[in-house]
Amino acid sequence: MNQHNGDQNNGDEHNGDGHDREAYESDASGADLERTFAALPPPCGRGFAETWWGRAWLKSLEDAALDSEQVRAGRRLARAGAVGAVSVRPGRITAVVQDRDRTTHRSDVLLQELSPAQWERFLDVAVEQAGHIAALLDRDMPPHLVEDSAAAGVELLPGMGDLEPDCDCGAWDHCGHTAALCYLVARLLDQDPFLLLLMRGRGERALLDDVQSRDAVPAGESAAPEGVDAAEAYAAGDTLPPLPALPLLPDAPGTPPALDTDAPPAPGVDPGALEFLTARTAVEAHRQLADALGAGHGRRPVEAELTMAQDAVRLAAGNPSGTVSDRLAEGSGRGREQLASAVSAWRFGGTEALSVLEEEWTVEGEVLARARAALDSAWDEDERPVLRATRNRWTVVGAGGQLRLGRDGRWWPYRKQSGRWVPAGRAAQDPGTALASMEHIAGEESS
Repeated sequence: MNQHNGDQNNGDEHNGDGHDREAYESDASGADLERTFAALPPPCGRGFAETWWGRAWLKSLEDAALDSEQVRAGRRLARAGAVGAVSVRPGRITAVVQDRDRTTHRSDVLLQELSPAQWERFLDVAVEQAGHIAALLDRDMPPHLVEDSAAAGVELLPGMGDLEPDCDCGAWDHCGHTAALCYLVARLLDQDPFLLLLMRGRGERALLDDVQSRDAVPAGESAAPEGVDAAEAYAAGDTLPPLPALPLLPDAPGTPPALDTDAPPAPGVDPGALEFLTARTAVEAHRQLADALGAGHGRRPVEAELTMAQDAVRLAAGNPSGTVSDRLAEGSGRGREQLASAVSAWRFGGTEALSVLEEEWTVEGEVLARARAALDSAWDEDERPVLRATRNRWTVVGAGGQLRLGRDGRWWPYRKQSGRWVPAGRAAQDPGTALASMEHIAGEESS
């Protein structure tokens, strides 16, 4: 019936694609080259596959089966708990399936193993991006890893006709028994996508060892020397080699991978929001690196960690789409107009500008004396605007302008827009300069 029949019992010397079993027992002692799972309870009304890779597995079955009634029969058997313990090994999955008349059948489904050259290409793809490695270590099967592997000529997921049935009931195509086995394996794959890689010929331990060793030592390079004990390094003083040169600042932030894959997103995952977050993370990483490479960085105070509301404003400054913007407004505790004002303040001066927008505090004592002196000296007497003071805010009477004093002693310009005060420029040490910058901006907008 098919070329894989020789592996019908565990004592055979060959696996499904004709290679000696020793060819794939290079994984440690071979212990993780076969895994057996106890029979699962019926799924109680839920679907058989919840992950995208589990659904892809079932799609291969459903697209290839010539008799759709047999697929439906298999789904009924699987839902009734008729599939016994499942054995998964390279090239083959096996289980005993009980028919509706209580007769039992050994059922196998075969999947072609990857060749050594294909495994080498897969490992090359896996270590190209840190996200691929992190996903594998987290027992995840990211769509981009599967797509990048396919582009390199390595198909991880089965395609149409790749799941080859072999059942002792005598059927030459998928029968209800092999279909039931496939439905149950989809549930197992949901829990552990490494089973798919085991079917393709590589056990979990050996695969992760290979991935981690390649990530640690790139091709053509030797392993890095071990570090030096901190106490020894301090005692050695000037005898230690110089530190390596600082990295160069890239011209622009990196571009995160696109998530526009054919695979549907997992429940609760918004690809658009995720793409936006990764893009803003790249921008923030570039900003922090530029700051770290700047002169005097080591003497500056450490930036305080942003609150959730502040971070929502930072993200909103990246011009998200409508749905993401609504979620950020909600997360920041603001309405749309309030968020727009907060974003404007953030662009002028980050957390300091945001504090000036939202805080109102009483200016008194020495701080008040310095503020009045600054206002008196900012203009000649015949040019000084009429200012009405309310706590830390000085409103220009009849001109729609306002100066706000920050706690650091700098002045921030504001202007009235649709009945609300909105940020109008960057801070200045001199109130006259701050007010003039607002007028300059207003003049540019009107022109």
